[in-house]
Amino acid sequence: MQLKMWSYDLAREQCPTLDHLYEIASLSQESGYNALGLYLEHRFEYPSTPWAHGVGALSAEHLQSEFPSLQIIPMINTLSHMEGFLFTEPGRDLAAQTFQGMMGDPLNPAFIDLCERLVEDTLLCFDSEILHLGGDEASELRTAPILADLAQEPGGVERLFREHFGPLAMMVLKSGRRPALWADMILANPGAADELPKETLLFDWQYFGGVAESSARLREMGFEVVACPSIQTYNAAWMHLGPSQENIAQVVADADRLGLHGVCLTTWECGLMGAYDTLFPAIQGVGQLLNDRSVGEACLEQAYRDRSPDHSRWSELMGNELQQHPGFEYSTHRSSLKCRFLLYSNPFWLWVHHREDWVGPSGEAILKLLDEAALVAPGLAEQGVTHFVRSAIDFVRIVDKSVEKYRQKLPSEAITAMAPLRGLFDDLSKIARQNHHRIGGSLADLERIKIAKAHVERVIARIREVGAGQLGYLPSFEHLSHPSFVPHDQGAWWRINSWGTR
Repeated sequence: MQLKMWSYDLAREQCPTLDHLYEIASLSQESGYNALGLYLEHRFEYPSTPWAHGVGALSAEHLQSEFPSLQIIPMINTLSHMEGFLFTEPGRDLAAQTFQGMMGDPLNPAFIDLCERLVEDTLLCFDSEILHLGGDEASELRTAPILADLAQEPGGVERLFREHFGPLAMMVLKSGRRPALWADMILANPGAADELPKETLLFDWQYFGGVAESSARLREMGFEVVACPSIQTYNAAWMHLGPSQENIAQVVADADRLGLHGVCLTTWECGLMGAYDTLFPAIQGVGQLLNDRSVGEACLEQAYRDRSPDHSRWSELMGNELQQHPGFEYSTHRSSLKCRFLLYSNPFWLWVHHREDWVGPSGEAILKLLDEAALVAPGLAEQGVTHFVRSAIDFVRIVDKSVEKYRQKLPSEAITAMAPLRGLFDDLSKIARQNHHRIGGSLADLERIKIAKAHVERVIARIREVGAGQLGYLPSFEHLSHPSFVPHDQGAWWRINSWGTR
C-alpha cells in the first residue's frame, strides 16, 4: 500500500492558523501517514479569487518545506460543492441554479474559466504529486433545469461529467502532476470516465461498508484506486465510535485484498460545535493501523485507551453509550441535534422534534450519562463537546416548562421559566470562542449562537405580547416560536403557501 493519508476538512468553516497546521501536520507524520489532504473548497486564498476569501481562509503559505516526508495534497472542487463561491455576489451567475444546490454550470464558459484558474492557482501554491479535483455528488447534472435537455439524452450525464473533467485532468497531467477525483459519480455513471486519462487516481468513499465491489469495478476500468473510510462525526453529536471503527477496518481489509493504491481516512464537518482535537486520538489510531495490521480492528478504542483512562471512558460514553438513548440513534444522515439547534436559525425545532425523547425519565438518563462524561472529560475540547450536548437537552427541558405555563395563559411565568436560556447561549459562545482559538474552529458557530439567542428573545417578546390571549386565540407554541410567525395570521398562511421558497 503506497498512500496513507487523511483529509482535514477546512471547508466546513475551519480557520486554522499556521501554528494549528503545524500541530496537525506533526500529528500526521508522527502517526505514520505519508500524506495530509487539505480539503479546501472556498477556504483557501486562491490568487485568482480574492472576492471569495472569507475571514480565516488558509493563506498560500504551506508546510511542505517543514515536513518534507509528508505530502500535503490539495483537495479542491471544480464542479459540485462550489457553494462557497456561488453564494457570493461575484460568483452568483456561475451557478447551475440560482441560490439552490451547490454546483456550477459546466456549460458556462465563465465557470470553466474559474475552474481552470483554480487548478492553475493550486498547482502554483502546492508542490504535491497529486492534485484532487473533487467531482463528487454532482447530482445536479441530472436535476438542474438549465441542463435538463442534455441530461435526458442517452448518456447525457456521463458526457457532461467527462467533458468537464477530462480537460481539467489533462491540465494537471501536463503540469507533471497526477489528477485525482472522487469516484461516486463514475460508479453511478461508468461512461463518465471514458475521457479521463488513466493516470487519474480515483478516491472510492464508502462510509457504511467496504470497497470490495466498488473498487474492483474501478480497477476494471483501468484506474488506480484509493479507498476512503470515514470517522463519522457529521452524523453524530460527537462521533459514532463503533460504526466508524467497523467501516475503517472493513475498508482497510478490502484495500489490502485488492492491492489498492492506498487509503485516505476522511474526517468531515467539525463545525456546529465540533472540535477537531477530540478526533486526534482516532486519527492516530488509524495511522497506526495503516502501518501495523496487528493493531487490530479496535484501533479507535485502543487509541483512546492509550491516551488515558479518562480519554477511554469519555469516548465510550460519548461515542457508544450515548447512541443507545432516544434522539441519538445511529443514522447515516447529518446530525439532527446540530442542525435543529444551530443550523436552521430556530433552536425551538429541538423542542418540536425531541420533546418526547428528552423530557421525563429518558432525559434524566441522558443527563446522568452527560454528568459522568463531564467528570471524566480530559480537556477543554472534550468538556466543550459534552457541554454542547448537555445544552441541547437542557434547552428542550427548559422550553417545555415554559410551554406548560404558556398553555395556561400565564405569560409572566412562561417568560421566567425561559430566562435561563440566556445564560445557556452565553456559555456556548465561550466554548465556540475557545474552539476557534485552540484549534481554528468555526467562526460561524459564534454567529449562529447569537442568532439563536436573539430568537429566544424574540419569542419571549411574543409571549409577552400575545400569551394572555390578546389576539383572541392562543397560537400553538410551534407556530409562535417559528421565525416566520405573524400575529393575526392564525392559519400560518406562510407555511401552507411555501412554494415561493423552493
